[in-house]
Amino acid sequence: MTKKRPQDLRSARWFAPDDLRSFGHRSRAMQMGLSREDWEGKPVIAILNTWSEAQPCHMHFRDRAEFIKKGILQAGGMPMEIPTHSLSESFLKPTSMLYRNLAAMDVEEQLRAHPVDGAVLMGGCDKSTPALVMGAVSAGLPFLYMPAGPMLRGNFAGQALGSGTDGWKYWDERRAGTITDEQWHGVEGGIARSYGHCMTMGTASTMTAIAEALGLCLPGASSIPAPDAGHQRMAAACGRRAVEMVWEDLTPDKVLTEAAVRNAVTVAMATGCSTNAIIHLIAMARRAGIALTLADLDAIGRTTPVIANVRPSGQGYLMEDFYYAGGLRALMKELGDKLHLGAITVTGRPIGEGLDEAQNFNPDVIRPLSNPVYHEGSLAVLKGNLAPDGAVIKPAAMTPDFYSHTGPALVADSYDELKAIVDDEHHPMTPDTVLVLRNAGPQGGPGMPEWGMLPMPRALLKQGHRDMVRLSDARMSGTSYGACILHVAPEAYIGGPLALLKTGDSVTLDVPGRRLDMEVSAQEIAARRAAWTPPPPRYERGYGAMFARHVEQADKGCDFDFLRTDYGGPAPEPEIH
Repeated sequence: MTKKRPQDLRSARWFAPDDLRSFGHRSRAMQMGLSREDWEGKPVIAILNTWSEAQPCHMHFRDRAEFIKKGILQAGGMPMEIPTHSLSESFLKPTSMLYRNLAAMDVEEQLRAHPVDGAVLMGGCDKSTPALVMGAVSAGLPFLYMPAGPMLRGNFAGQALGSGTDGWKYWDERRAGTITDEQWHGVEGGIARSYGHCMTMGTASTMTAIAEALGLCLPGASSIPAPDAGHQRMAAACGRRAVEMVWEDLTPDKVLTEAAVRNAVTVAMATGCSTNAIIHLIAMARRAGIALTLADLDAIGRTTPVIANVRPSGQGYLMEDFYYAGGLRALMKELGDKLHLGAITVTGRPIGEGLDEAQNFNPDVIRPLSNPVYHEGSLAVLKGNLAPDGAVIKPAAMTPDFYSHTGPALVADSYDELKAIVDDEHHPMTPDTVLVLRNAGPQGGPGMPEWGMLPMPRALLKQGHRDMVRLSDARMSGTSYGACILHVAPEAYIGGPLALLKTGDSVTLDVPGRRLDMEVSAQEIAARRAAWTPPPPRYERGYGAMFARHVEQADKGCDFDFLRTDYGGPAPEPEIH
């Protein structure tokens, strides 16, 4: 491999020339206390930091940025920390998904516009991983991803709590009247005990595992618990490796190949992944020019069993258990030849290198293929006259009784209407009812909020039921569970067939057959379509209006159409004069 020369560094365009413009760049760098020795002949490494006081999952990132800087300096580079959108899953409304593409645009433009040669991306909370990767892939500079790491397991009354998953469970029990207010408050205070992202196999843990499987992390980095001292050492190692990647010119197109994407899908399915992974995987792959489809995802899922026994798909265990059992490298070793072991990672070496040395210390947490948690992958893609472009369900985390089910639809056009239905103990329904929420997709939500784990009706909870078939064009938290059909495409708000469903219509779910249909004749559907009136746009100005005009549907990854690789030519390098 030919090493890049100092004069070939991208940052040298800003700092090296003997002209007035570069005089300005150098003098302003010196204004910050830097000197020529800091940048001359050295790669400048951007540290894109998603720290924010509105982002509890990344509260340790101020400290981790310092370790990354240490690693960059150790390797002979110059660090440049740049803040970017934090995408707080907890506090950002109406939904963080509305702003994923905004954050991705921010990342792309930050890297393109500044005098940097490479980057370390700091993320972890749900949408931060895909946003950072999407933007950095489009920018095209060498980068690697530093995951936030999962928080410590929760605790209440001697029981381990899983973030999100146990919140939903105990909320249902409270609504059913089986726990007290005092117990509920105990859960509230014990479910999130440290910085770091959710410690269940929700969207955050899923996406960091996917980043490692794509080859974008240092080996074994994705599941180190956030408070573990090993996480600080990993941060420093990220800084050192980023400098080396610049000299090697290891750009993302050499890492994000079709083989890497297939590895990521396989690993996602084996972990019992979040349903959100489908949307983000498609979006990230398309940024790299790889046409990943729902059919590809379903095909890989058919032959990849769930082997990570971690909530919500698994029973009992959490990400700390997964890490101490051997982490993602142990899981990948169990997958063996299901992976493309020759795919190159940010190390510059094949992802399979050293995998034989990985150890599985607890085969109940990381199962062998011969004893899976679930015989197929975590997710299944459904199609039919209700979802001609696809819908998603998580069979590994639902009651098997509903794998094949037909029941009458009970339709709500808004979340407020849904809440009124599920809180009305006298509303007519049975356990066979298919509860439906529509107008909650990319445009209808707006931003496709995580409303898809529709609340169980209070009346059914009090009868002892804890699952039913629920259907929407929304997403759900990766920590959620149940017989929830999600991401129906096209969404109702733009006239997808879900907009034409009526209360009382029979809906058939066939998970083995991958079907989702309303038992309504084609003639009746055509008549309803002719009578349907499009609703007004959710936004008429600002970012929301841009989102509504350009966001693609869930089966295309919900990216903006103008950010696809086939939309015009590549963005030019900025003029320096």
